[in-house]
Amino acid sequence: MSEQRVKPILIGGVAVNPYESLQQLLSDAISDSGKVIPGMAIAINPEKVLKSQTDPQTHEILAQATIPFADGIGVVKALNKKTGKKCVRIAGCELWLDILHHSVKHQSKVLLIGAKPKVISQCNEILKEQNINVVAYQDGYFKDEAVVFDLVDKTVPDIVIVALGSPKQEKLIAKLRTVHPDALYMGVGGSFDVLTGNVKRAPKLWQDLNLEWFYRLVSQPSRIKRQLKLLGFVKQYLTNKL
Repeated sequence: MSEQRVKPILIGGVAVNPYESLQQLLSDAISDSGKVIPGMAIAINPEKVLKSQTDPQTHEILAQATIPFADGIGVVKALNKKTGKKCVRIAGCELWLDILHHSVKHQSKVLLIGAKPKVISQCNEILKEQNINVVAYQDGYFKDEAVVFDLVDKTVPDIVIVALGSPKQEKLIAKLRTVHPDALYMGVGGSFDVLTGNVKRAPKLWQDLNLEWFYRLVSQPSRIKRQLKLLGFVKQYLTNKL
């Protein structure tokens, strides 16, 4: 497989790959022959960029990503501004499924971690019906991380999908990579709930208009404080400080 095709761009001190298509990203995750390329895919959004500017641990973890992709319209706009290209937003809740579907050819071994016991069980059933080789899964309610490390050791997965929310999932992935680097890792937040229908995404029109964040705010007004913090990203964008 050829080396990574896209050169990262710094956005607020965080490296982000300015992908112009989903296929560009997939070529960094799955080789032409269909084999998984070890690494770590991390969705980069304005919230993570701001967090990394004040939290050294978050900054260090994001810097370890081999596939840092823009999952936030603010980051996409910043990439467009810096590169002069038309970069695309890639939704993490869709990307992990794209990667798994591309892994079917080699029946790559998949390990799922996170969510409630019922949700991850449903997720496992759905993926297996799609011929995805899920070799094991562990819900997110474990008290000792040793449970997860033992599971990785026993199954030796090619792909590890972690749904624990940020930054918890990224921190766990960073630890897992030290003992099993030969896998592709990806944190997916609440995507297991979305796949199983327990949580609804914004309607497609809102997605197409890049207003998914606003839909979530309307659906969950308690997010207002979280959203207001993102004004700091807007300010850096407008003053060319990203």
